[in-house]
Amino acid sequence: MMIPLCSDLLAVAPPVVVAIATAEQLSRILESLERNLLTPIPLCFVLGIICTRIHGGIKIPKELYLSIAIFLLMSIGFVGGHELAHEYQEHGVSTIWKPALATLFLGCLTPITSFLVLRYVGRLSIADSAGIAAHYGSTSAVTYAVANSFVEQSQHPANSFLPTLVTILECPGIAIALVLGAALMARERAVKGGGGKAGEGKLWEALYEVMTGQSIMLMAGLLVIGFVSTMFMSEQAFQPFYDFFQSKGMLFRGCLCIFLLEMGLVAGERLGDLLKVGPFLVAFGVGIALVHGFLGAYFGHLAGLNLGGCTVLAAIVASASYIAAPPAVRLTLPEANPTLSITAALAITFPFNIAFGIPIYYEMAKWLGAT
Repeated sequence: MMIPLCSDLLAVAPPVVVAIATAEQLSRILESLERNLLTPIPLCFVLGIICTRIHGGIKIPKELYLSIAIFLLMSIGFVGGHELAHEYQEHGVSTIWKPALATLFLGCLTPITSFLVLRYVGRLSIADSAGIAAHYGSTSAVTYAVANSFVEQSQHPANSFLPTLVTILECPGIAIALVLGAALMARERAVKGGGGKAGEGKLWEALYEVMTGQSIMLMAGLLVIGFVSTMFMSEQAFQPFYDFFQSKGMLFRGCLCIFLLEMGLVAGERLGDLLKVGPFLVAFGVGIALVHGFLGAYFGHLAGLNLGGCTVLAAIVASASYIAAPPAVRLTLPEANPTLSITAALAITFPFNIAFGIPIYYEMAKWLGAT
């Protein structure tokens, strides 16, 4: 009688073990969510949404908002250049080339996956599919800053060269989505008897605008400045600049709170647009973020990033641009509906990542074995 009893116990054990493991993972995710949500940065975002919905009186002057945006982009680039210089001095390019290659691959993959889902599952037009894909192929620097703050609070700081990966990820997604949309629309017009070359000039103009836009120029430019200054200035002379820009400092996090408050005000105004975009786009904004987030954590782990680095890379790959992409899409694909792309990026994916996505990506990275 003992043998059947033992076999019965062994048959029951695997489901029990799976249930316990699932419960533990869920508990860790809930702890990460609590650690993320109950901090000033996301709470300022929530305050902005609530204030908008109840018609509160909070107003952030446009000049202050723009100044803070410039400071945040400069800080990310400058500190990234400084850390990249240290990494180069200690290890050369041996530790960064794999993450950089993985990031470039993800930057090319995400707009294609987004376009295919939007076009063939959502049945959106070519222009709308490409326009939204351009937003999701690019990245959100604010999401990077919040994710970086989260992993630092979790005592698992990201690899020092992550700002370099943000810069690498910013361009390819927009470019590929615009080329894809422009090419397919040109072919469609040619089939219908119209000309297909009129958009080529606009395409190159849009790509130039992306490359020379504020986000790229500030982050890439300050990354170069931070790198060169670290290499050639004495540590004592460099220190005052680092104290001003350092991302762990009081000034950076305070500015990030104000910026997230403004983002909450803007997102709150667009919550009503969710009724217009429909359930598919809501599901897309959350689902594609989770898929891209997992890909970011997976390829980051393969490239040798630590736990914090995998989490932050997952967060930026899962994010969507609402600053660099809109003007480029408007120029190249004027047929695309901006309500769909901006609402999906700003009112769906951005809040999801800030509130829930980042802790989930952290647990994904841990599950993949990142340390």
